[in-house]
Amino acid sequence: MKLLYSYHDFLGRVGREITHDEAYGVERPTPNDPRGPRPWVGMCMVASIDGSIAVGGSSRPLSSPTDQGVLLALRRVADTVLVGAQTARSDGYGKPSKQGQRVAVVSRSGRVDTTTPLFTSGAGYLVTPETSGVVDLFSVVSTAGGRLLQLEGGAQLNAAMIDADLVDEINLTISPNVVGGESPRVTNGARELLRRFVLQHVLEDDGFLFLRYSRA
Repeated sequence: MKLLYSYHDFLGRVGREITHDEAYGVERPTPNDPRGPRPWVGMCMVASIDGSIAVGGSSRPLSSPTDQGVLLALRRVADTVLVGAQTARSDGYGKPSKQGQRVAVVSRSGRVDTTTPLFTSGAGYLVTPETSGVVDLFSVVSTAGGRLLQLEGGAQLNAAMIDADLVDEINLTISPNVVGGESPRVTNGARELLRRFVLQHVLEDDGFLFLRYSRA
């Protein structure tokens, strides 16, 4: 990847090659959340130029080897991965390669195949709604432990996390493709809001842009 802009280390470094771990293995602060202690939450997504996050129900056609490297670099520093059941199923989530990493799978219905390697390995665990029918996302995040929780979609879970004010960082890959159709955006179903984030870096590879934003 080529560095185009870095908020913290800009002068004299534009255009240089940078590794995934240099770009994404940075220290994250502890969130100052009035509700209580919790890990830093980073969202990782890929989207087309026109804002779609899937083609035929999958994000894979939008991705690239370098984009996959971003995901893996972030997983190397994440203690927990939070993902919706449909995304985990369609993307074939298995046992994490990082020792001790947990994967929280959110399902409103609770109808999830727990015989897959993700669950039989002991790494995956199911998150379902409370008696009110709503998942207490702050409780899910705060009890996950560790320093970094990686949010990996899908769009409705992203929206719920944005609504709950639980996203501290957004790592967004812009894929050089136009998709059209009616596929979802990064945060489908979130209430309308205006929340400012700070651009931390812009990287480029083969026409793909890799953006990292954090809370203002």
